[in-house]
Amino acid sequence: MVLIPMRFVWPSGGTSVFLCGSFSRWSEFVPMSPVEGCTTVFQAICNIPPGYHQYKFLVDGEWRHDEHQPYATSDYGLVNTIFLTAEANYIPGTPSPDIPPVSNMEVDDHARRLKTQVRITDGALIEAVPRISDTDLVVSRHRVSAFLTSHTAYELLPESGKVVALDIDLPVKQAFHILYEQGIPTAPLWDFRRGQFVGVLSAMDFILILRELGNHGSNLTEEELETHTIAAWKEGKAYLNRQIDGHGRAFSRPLVHAGPFDSLKDVTLKILQNDVASVPVIHSSSEDGSFPQLLHMASLSGILKCLCRYFRHCSSSLPVLQLPIYAIPIGTWIPKIGESNGRPLAMLRPSDSLSSALNLLIQAQVSSVPIVDDNDSLLDIYSRSDITALAKDKAYTHINLNEMTIHQAVQLGQDSYTPYDLRSQRCQMCLPSDSLHKVMERLANPGIRRLVIVEAGSKCVEGIVTLGDVFKFLLG
Repeated sequence: MVLIPMRFVWPSGGTSVFLCGSFSRWSEFVPMSPVEGCTTVFQAICNIPPGYHQYKFLVDGEWRHDEHQPYATSDYGLVNTIFLTAEANYIPGTPSPDIPPVSNMEVDDHARRLKTQVRITDGALIEAVPRISDTDLVVSRHRVSAFLTSHTAYELLPESGKVVALDIDLPVKQAFHILYEQGIPTAPLWDFRRGQFVGVLSAMDFILILRELGNHGSNLTEEELETHTIAAWKEGKAYLNRQIDGHGRAFSRPLVHAGPFDSLKDVTLKILQNDVASVPVIHSSSEDGSFPQLLHMASLSGILKCLCRYFRHCSSSLPVLQLPIYAIPIGTWIPKIGESNGRPLAMLRPSDSLSSALNLLIQAQVSSVPIVDDNDSLLDIYSRSDITALAKDKAYTHINLNEMTIHQAVQLGQDSYTPYDLRSQRCQMCLPSDSLHKVMERLANPGIRRLVIVEAGSKCVEGIVTLGDVFKFLLG
């Protein structure tokens, strides 16, 4: 009989963990050992024959299954499932016809479609990679698209809340402080003379202001921020971006916005195609669009929350949700040795200057950059919105972007009396083995726009997955 060495992993902690499965007729309890450097992850390697198998974990005397891996309902309750083939290539196998049926046919059929293959070459084990059929991927994307198409932006509006808008004649200094004090990364801009919303002010605007002044060898002063209005900056930014008409006059791009009855799919595509963090939801009862009302700032986070809430109790209708993120084309990953394709992942060291961090955010066109130590282990993350922390105690008036380190810049936005474990919540992580469903649930939380993918135990950065990455994958 051909036996295949297979590594089983229990990722959810415990003191005493055992593995038991159909490959030993449910009669043998295999002890599992903690992974070095990560005491919450247990593993065991078993030699099992090719075919369809079920297994469970005995954790501190309680039977458990890993809900992030394929599972089904059987005579032993909820069990994890795996299908192995010993053939030389990654060829999807078909469960043996003599496998007894189980009570929950939908879950069982879904679990069998999520096949796991291994390849044996010269006796070496290549890690099993879950696969999903093209049909299931198309079905999953169709159901997501159908949901987004049939629901509107109106459903994103909270029962109560506030939205902040800024007048374009407001000095940049006041706008800078308002974003910081209100804890918001963006705000729509109101033009009183035209009686309409004309744009959005974001943290990226302040990054560009700081860099532009730095390029001219000057420090940012209160006087400059006090005398320069938002309107003047937007006009100057248009010249910088060469947005000039035939008469040499600067013009601004039209405001990207949505109406309350626009579909969630339309709102999602507007955010993705225009590379913005959010779009204002604006309603006007007049045909000419006069007297507009700002209702909400729609973001991918809010849309994802609706999506997760809808599919939470019928996740089996989206087979793709159970796949681990390392098995699907999502996010930005550090290229493996020998790989030349893919977009490189930008990272920072704590001693790097704030100036280099801001340049990286602009040139790499990313919203955040992981901060790592000399071993590439994750320490923190620097995001565009962190720039507003320079408004604290008017720090922008007495810093030099080339002299301030990224570590010092991060500390500006944190209170010294805040416990470290609470401060570290700003840096959200996930594992390559986490399912897409788990990643989506995490990203649906307010304020979380990306997860840094790290290796268990060492916290070495392996990649990053953002809200935009999730929707680009789900919408194909």
